[in-house]
Amino acid sequence: MRTQAREWEQKVGISIQRFAPTPTAKFGLGLDVAVLMVAVVQATPGPLAWKVAWAVLAVIVFWSTSSVVRHYAYTAERAPWEDVLIAAVNLLAVATVVAIGGALLPASAPDVPQLLLLALPAQILLRLTVFTLVRAQTRPPREVLIVGTGALGRISGEDLTRQGAKPSYLSWPGEKVPEPLQGRLLGECSDLPVVLQREVFDEVYLCGLPHTHERSIQSAVGTLETFGVPFALPAYTVRLGRAHPIASKAVKDGFLHYASGSVKPELRHVKRLLDIVASAAALWLLFPFLLIVAALVKLTSNGPVFFRQLRVGLHGKKFHMLKFRSMVVNAEALKASLAAKNEQTGPVFKMRRDPRVTPRGRLLRKYSIDELPQLVNVLRGDMTLVGPRPPVPQEVALYEPWQRRRLSVPPGLTCLWQVSGRNDVAFEDWMYLDLQYIDHWSVGQDIGLLLKTVPAVVSGRGH
Repeated sequence: MRTQAREWEQKVGISIQRFAPTPTAKFGLGLDVAVLMVAVVQATPGPLAWKVAWAVLAVIVFWSTSSVVRHYAYTAERAPWEDVLIAAVNLLAVATVVAIGGALLPASAPDVPQLLLLALPAQILLRLTVFTLVRAQTRPPREVLIVGTGALGRISGEDLTRQGAKPSYLSWPGEKVPEPLQGRLLGECSDLPVVLQREVFDEVYLCGLPHTHERSIQSAVGTLETFGVPFALPAYTVRLGRAHPIASKAVKDGFLHYASGSVKPELRHVKRLLDIVASAAALWLLFPFLLIVAALVKLTSNGPVFFRQLRVGLHGKKFHMLKFRSMVVNAEALKASLAAKNEQTGPVFKMRRDPRVTPRGRLLRKYSIDELPQLVNVLRGDMTLVGPRPPVPQEVALYEPWQRRRLSVPPGLTCLWQVSGRNDVAFEDWMYLDLQYIDHWSVGQDIGLLLKTVPAVVSGRGH
């Protein structure tokens, strides 16, 4: 009995560690669970036993939904307003389950509106105060590349390090490399294309002087524009101490920041808001259907319900994309033996009659039902509703430089390729369609593509 208790405690400990890996995440989890339990107890009539039972059910649901969306993974870069929305989604999931349970056991059920009225404002307040401070202190370091090891590059690197960044360096032609920077030196500026293909950076700082490094700076800018990586240029030719620019917001750190594409920061927030609201609503509405599909996958073929595959996201960052499993368990191992039967050009693999696909999986793939779990990826922030499809790392390794610019925006569930024939579109045309989407993005275009995707999927066109 004691052995079983110890095993249970160990499993719970491992689960908590995976769910809330840092001490601050565990602290946040504890606060949220405490708020939820108090709210449920207060909203539940009758004896203490019922109050405890409903509180346990609420915590289990809250734990499950929070784990799925990785709410306590402080490596996720979320703004406070995003955190508030995710907290609301988790509580609405709890309220839904409690309401269903209340319909079955009405005499002991909690008052759902009272539950939300008690828990939601408290959790929102925590996120706008305590959690905002905690996230600011535990945010993972930004990976930046500084081109330049002279005075400007060294001082900029020190400034960025104090701000929580983790700089690496490239040197300009003929530039000396100080001893402290040699351990973080990745090469010379001519190595920039190779370095960008190999490493992932949030931003590149070109710390050169126009009169000394003019040609090299221009070449680096061209490379960065081709790859679609954000970069910054010095606003001044000298470092400023006490003096400061009048328009401080434009050059608050002494650099002018640039990004490929036409998406303004405020519109990115609109896009993310649409992603959270739409994906949460879709998961809520489709949940019974998703359960049926999960049961169908499990009962008709051996193996897990879901297929987790490593994909490449924004600026080359990797994440695990979710799908309903539509192939045999060893599909990845069999892929090499089918390479000669690839029906798509370029570094992607497509077969209309792929022998690895299960009979039920063929139906799921034809109507893109297997893609529905990616709504969880959208809710997490790995993906967006509309954007270029996320490639696998092996494909990205074979991209030409101009094709890597499709990684300059978050990957999506659907894009121009999906409504233009899917597998009937050649690889290079597919890449051009993605770049066309990036260069002409708008909220209206996203809504239009979502509306066009539905008939394209229902018809199974291009599968």
